[in-house]
Amino acid sequence: SLLESTGKRGNRVGMDEDKSNRDSIPMSMKGCRTNNGFVQNEDISEQDPDPGSRDTSQPNAVSIPASEESHPKALRPYAGMPKEVLFQFSGQARYRVPREILFWLTVVSVFLLIGATIAIIAISPKCLDWWQAGPMYQIYPRSFKDSNKDGNGDLKGIQEKLDYIASLNIKTIWVCSFYKSSLKDFRYGIEDFQEIDPIFGTMKDFEDLVAAIHDKGLKLIIDFIPNHTSDQHPWFQSSRNRSGKYTDYYIWQNCTHENGVTIPPNNWLSVYGNSSWHFDDVRKQCYYHQFLKEQPDLNFRNPAVQEEIKEIIQFWLSKGVDGFSFNAVKFLLEAKDLRNEIQVNTSQIPDTVTHYSELYHDFTTTQVGMHDIVRDFRHVMDQYSREPGRYRTMMYYGLPFIQEADFPFNNYLTTLDSLSGHTVYEVITSWMENMPEGKWPNWMTGGPETTRLTSRLGDEYINSMNMLLFTLPGTPITYYGEEIGMRDISVTDFNGSYDATQNTLLSKSPMQWDNSSNAGFSEGNHTWLPTNSDYHAVNVEVQKTQSSSVLKMYQDLSLLRAQELLLSRGWFCLLKDDSHSVVYTRELDGIDKVFIVILNFGESSTLLNLQEVISDLPMKLRIKLSTNSSSKGSDVDTRAISLEKGEGLILEYSMKTLLHHQQAFRDRCFVSNRACYSSVLDILHNLC
Repeated sequence: SLLESTGKRGNRVGMDEDKSNRDSIPMSMKGCRTNNGFVQNEDISEQDPDPGSRDTSQPNAVSIPASEESHPKALRPYAGMPKEVLFQFSGQARYRVPREILFWLTVVSVFLLIGATIAIIAISPKCLDWWQAGPMYQIYPRSFKDSNKDGNGDLKGIQEKLDYIASLNIKTIWVCSFYKSSLKDFRYGIEDFQEIDPIFGTMKDFEDLVAAIHDKGLKLIIDFIPNHTSDQHPWFQSSRNRSGKYTDYYIWQNCTHENGVTIPPNNWLSVYGNSSWHFDDVRKQCYYHQFLKEQPDLNFRNPAVQEEIKEIIQFWLSKGVDGFSFNAVKFLLEAKDLRNEIQVNTSQIPDTVTHYSELYHDFTTTQVGMHDIVRDFRHVMDQYSREPGRYRTMMYYGLPFIQEADFPFNNYLTTLDSLSGHTVYEVITSWMENMPEGKWPNWMTGGPETTRLTSRLGDEYINSMNMLLFTLPGTPITYYGEEIGMRDISVTDFNGSYDATQNTLLSKSPMQWDNSSNAGFSEGNHTWLPTNSDYHAVNVEVQKTQSSSVLKMYQDLSLLRAQELLLSRGWFCLLKDDSHSVVYTRELDGIDKVFIVILNFGESSTLLNLQEVISDLPMKLRIKLSTNSSSKGSDVDTRAISLEKGEGLILEYSMKTLLHHQQAFRDRCFVSNRACYSSVLDILHNLC
């Protein structure tokens, strides 16, 4: 029975093995879907009482690869596959080919992206610098806003009004001289180049102002007058006593002085008239002054003086100043041999030549070496700009076009005492035609040394002049108060003698903020200059509420310039001028929209047929902006455009072939930084 039992068990084992072999593949498949695919084999091993007796040649559940090859449709990828299984699928064509395609697409995309970036950089025009990107606002600090009730404007007062300045879409604030100085010469004779005059506040006030300006995304430039100092400056006091290195910091010459009468070394004259030499009782010599006798000229042929000025530039740059307005630069050097200058009228008796205009100033202005000095100033600024975190600095000054300047100071419009279409046309063309290629123009209508716009030309032209300012190519510069049409004051007694500078006081009256006491300029009992008697009607708060005010027109113009590439980067084409009007266009390649600007500077109304100027012009054009607020958005008949005295229009229309591409207008079109617009990519490029 033992043998029988054994035989029956053997038969059962054989039958079980056959059944196991038959069932191994489907069980493995089930296991593959639920775990790692080896559960069945592990179960069998655990149940096998004699592992060593197993026939390794028999197929079992571990042989999944063989099963897959025999049954390719039986096994599919699943989540959590081990790498041994994953490798079986990864080599299959249907998985390998898409992977390789994606890889090479990625490689090609990267190279295309790099190539496109390089191409965009290569074809992109030069970006506008900050001093080109928007209008500048010039502030005479003593007259802008008084914060401490002493009747004098100060640095804190400027900071209080930064929101107002920003509302004008201004990008750069230009603050006139605030250095420690005497009142005698209105801050142009500096007693200390590195100190704030107490009347304006402290150095901490200045640092706070710079931080506040930058927080609003604005830039700051300040006046700098390197040509001379005050006669109270420590350098001059040391020089007149022949003290050490300061002995030759100024221009000293022997001269004859007897019985209170001085015989100067030559016939050189001061800008304000009479001899430019003054006898000093301490040093017993004459010193040279191109301006007032309280403003002795520095000796820029002395290298130590040049180094002093460079250190001063570095000092203010370290305080956060973004740029400088360099004044009186052409006076930096004089001829070494002190030759007499030639009289304009050679028959005039020499002793009667006392006015500056009666001499040719060939030996006292723009001497050889002057540009080298200015280039050294520029080098200091450029070095500072390359330091990490520093903005590029800017400087400009009132000289003809030379390479040291970002843009030379343009005061042509401030010299106009009367208006006509012809005179404005001549001012524009005289600047644009003589401007070297690639240079950037600038325009201003007023300043602290000139009569205010409305006092020179009349209230009728304030809006049209502001329209001119914002639609000409380049940087517009506004003197404080011009945006509301302030006039000069008519006061003759200023409680002090200001010599030849007295006439410039009229344009320095306090800013007119509202119709309260002192026009809102000061809460004190007095102001350093009286406010204009018209401040009840001409002030910021009143004009904010008037839809047709000068301030509202100014804001509309500045906003239009900020929004339109045509005005900031486009071509400028002068089309027509006559005794009344000036007509010009602004246009940009890639934009089929064109602005036509028409300004009536005549003494009466005028009628203009614009179709005689531009052929194929539509019969009707839409008014984009008008100095007459009621006309905005309406249409005009291009055959008979009527403009009142001082009226200005900006018309908008579409044109397929821009005027600067047309032969008839090419010689009347100008552009500073050429650029074209791509509406597809929404970028500027230079492939015009």
